[in-house]
Amino acid sequence: MIFSTLCYIEKDNRYLMIHRTKKKKDINKDKWLGIGGKFEEGESPEECIIREVKEETGLQLKSYKLRCFVTYVSTTWETEYMYVFTSNDFSGDIIECNEGDLKWVDKNKVIELNTWEGDKIFVRKLQNDDSFFTVKFEYDGEKLLRYELKQY
Repeated sequence: MIFSTLCYIEKDNRYLMIHRTKKKKDINKDKWLGIGGKFEEGESPEECIIREVKEETGLQLKSYKLRCFVTYVSTTWETEYMYVFTSNDFSGDIIECNEGDLKWVDKNKVIELNTWEGDKIFVRKLQNDDSFFTVKFEYDGEKLLRYELKQY
């Protein structure tokens, strides 16, 4: 099992996205994602997202909101449990990322990028400012087979 975090950092109606191009062995190769990564031993979701955002972008989150919890199940990779946050309160300057290229993308254009199909589903809910929800995605390779969403 993998535990991870993801943050959609917002500024001027845009999200800071990473185009994953720099790692040779990367399940997310050539995909666009929010900012985040895997937990380190003993970390809370909040500690993980603060660290990952700082490491990947150079930005320091001042505040953030837990928006959803995502479960990814696949025939080809380990099950992943992901805490998804949003933030529009941060400081610092963007640095070069060793995992890909960082770019501010209009929130309405994110779903047009090469993202995981499941990401398009929960990004729409984030954009609508929906209340907390959970979603489980089942994949066969990169093909989304089905999903189950629960709103709270």
